[in-house]
Amino acid sequence: MKSEQIKEITDRAAEKLVAALEAGHSETLTAYLKAIGRFHRYSLHNVLLIAMQKPNASHVAGFRTWNQLGRFVKKGEKGILILAPIVRRKPDSSDDEKEPSCIAGFRAAYVFDVSQTDGQDLPQIGVVQGDPCEHGDRLRTFAAQQNIPIEYSAAIAPARGTSYGGRIALLPGQSPAEEFSTLVHELAHELLHRGDRREQTSRKIRETEAEAAAFIVCHAIGLEAGSAACDYIQLWNGDKETLTNSLTYIQKAASQMLAALTDS
Repeated sequence: MKSEQIKEITDRAAEKLVAALEAGHSETLTAYLKAIGRFHRYSLHNVLLIAMQKPNASHVAGFRTWNQLGRFVKKGEKGILILAPIVRRKPDSSDDEKEPSCIAGFRAAYVFDVSQTDGQDLPQIGVVQGDPCEHGDRLRTFAAQQNIPIEYSAAIAPARGTSYGGRIALLPGQSPAEEFSTLVHELAHELLHRGDRREQTSRKIRETEAEAAAFIVCHAIGLEAGSAACDYIQLWNGDKETLTNSLTYIQKAASQMLAALTDS
């Protein structure tokens, strides 16, 4: 594929992504944000308690919260003990005070991990579908040519991939299409966000550029990304302006990878 063809492909895909960002949140992203909003942020002490009792826990919530999300705790599952604060009104407070209560102590409470529940699927974003065919192997060859080793690690969950500056870790168990998209995303970080430029960009810009590059490459080889890329970008508060300001860098990374994928 010639460079002119690659530029035409990247331009069309970028225009499609800009239009998706202009359209706002998809229903999938809205549902995802509502679901995630039901998960509490736990104190460090409770995080340690959860990790001690269930090291592989990913999303934990109380019995009622799971019911509100359309899921139920499986019969026989043992709850994960945490400490919940006992909140009491201050004896000398009035009803108009903004903070009329105080923590009087702690009580035992129990939460359950998503793996201990059954029911409706939790909304997911970033799902890419299709078959990357031989492009997966070609992308790995490209990474090797850049001296970027690729490894698998369950420890990076819930992240699907992580780049460490010269090394990439992928979460095992992804579908071929999702793994391909994740690898493109992390390679974009390696190509664009190492060295001086990392210090000159915010995380929002870096994530927007990496996901936009992944969208362009996936789109070019025929994978179905749906609203995955714009949902991911919007999770980082990225928008059309962020994307268009970064297009030169996005196209540079996407073009490098597409040239490697289409080089016969």
